[in-house]
Amino acid sequence: MRLFALNGSEHLGGAVAKTLGATLDPHEERDFEDGEHKARPLVCVRGEDVYVLHSLAGGDGASANDRLMKLLFFLATCREHGAERVTAVAPYLAYSRKDRQTKARDPVTTRYVAQLFEAVGTDRIITLDVHNISAFQNAFRCETIHVDTRRLFVPVVERLAEGQPVTILSPDGGGVKRAQLLKEHLETDTDLKMGFGFLEKRRSRGVVSGDLFAGEVDGTVVFVVDDMISTGGTMLRAATACRERGAKAVHAIATHGLFSEGVEALFDSDAFDNIVVTDSLPAAAQAKTGHPSARLEIVSAAGLIADALKRLRDGGSICDLLGVES
Repeated sequence: MRLFALNGSEHLGGAVAKTLGATLDPHEERDFEDGEHKARPLVCVRGEDVYVLHSLAGGDGASANDRLMKLLFFLATCREHGAERVTAVAPYLAYSRKDRQTKARDPVTTRYVAQLFEAVGTDRIITLDVHNISAFQNAFRCETIHVDTRRLFVPVVERLAEGQPVTILSPDGGGVKRAQLLKEHLETDTDLKMGFGFLEKRRSRGVVSGDLFAGEVDGTVVFVVDDMISTGGTMLRAATACRERGAKAVHAIATHGLFSEGVEALFDSDAFDNIVVTDSLPAAAQAKTGHPSARLEIVSAAGLIADALKRLRDGGSICDLLGVES
């Protein structure tokens, strides 16, 4: 097994390697003055089972497109030089949000990205909590591994709830299934009294609307659950609605902390008692450093990713990591 982490993903890659009891394999990356680049492994990959880790969100001067191309080219290079199998480990997979046509002549970018991975000879792709798991699985013809992060948040919810009644809330209708699954996991693993709710949300040409609030949050500790936080507008809208309806405390939970431009309003707001994300993206650690007063907590996904790689390497079962019944 060979494990590489491309530039910008070294911290998470190193943590995964350490959990596996290994070290990252060395590689070289060079950027040229005209914006082109090259990357190559510095160890022989012929006949090897190769895993390449790279999260595909823009930041630190590299766009999502830059990161996607670097990952694709590196996978292709390993295949070119005789790797027996190449697996892309993209904890955050770019373009997963655009998985269907909602306007005339819209792209279906999720499918196009899948075709790019397949074109360079990718055997398997591993990711954490994509926006729409059905669209992800249907877009790819190669093997897909969708690692579920719910287990990472169970002890967080139990600790922050402090034994009080809990409401799990989806900030929009599209995330209802995700929130329901976390609620079911908590009901199985904890003794907390659980409630459920969701908000109506429609977005058209950048305008968000919808007034329906389903669920009872009065006197409960609310956990607003989503797959990602970008500017934080959706989360703030949900938190404000919960506060207006008598919630004792409101916490945000999301796998991916993109923390894009405009997220300062989220960090400066008193609407949330805590914001909890994983380290799937370096933006989380950067936000914690850049906004020291923000109530931001980061839980590591390294052990979860390492567990998936170990099981794949050793031929073990990964059903429980995927959040599906065996």
